[in-house]
Amino acid sequence: MALQNLRGRVAFIFTETDFDVDQIVGVKNIKLRDPAELAAASMKEYDAEFAKRVRRGDILVGAANFGYGHPHYPPMIAMRHLGIAGVVAESFSPGYWRGEVAMGFPQATCPGILGLVQRWDEIEVDWDAGLVRNLTRDAHLPIEPLSIADRQMLDAGGIVGYLHARDRFEETPHD
Repeated sequence: MALQNLRGRVAFIFTETDFDVDQIVGVKNIKLRDPAELAAASMKEYDAEFAKRVRRGDILVGAANFGYGHPHYPPMIAMRHLGIAGVVAESFSPGYWRGEVAMGFPQATCPGILGLVQRWDEIEVDWDAGLVRNLTRDAHLPIEPLSIADRQMLDAGGIVGYLHARDRFEETPHD
């Protein structure tokens, strides 16, 4: 499995620095485990019609230190259930980043992204070119390169695939 470029609409822009993703589903719903229940509870404080408007492949955009707080998985499970393909942010909280990359959920760090996009613009994250392209406005910005381990983990669909691929590589006889 190779890391595919992300291409979709900007489904929502979180402009708050230090955004805690728990707010996506609300703290009272953080213990829900069913992805459909989480999706139904999500984004009520931001856009009550979000679940109806979002499409598979859409992308979230965030400000600096996106994912701040305790790295809980339910909010992004809800987003994946709704079809969100990844997140582009000015920067990420390290705990959030590590957890979501381990889940195989693509994240791209792009300083200046808030000035590049508006909600519903179509964008593309081109991993090999190292760019986020705003296809609606014909503009682009560089993304920070992924570390080798993060790229391999995303290529493999998350930590489980990464560990299996690494085990297969280590079992292969080397000359």
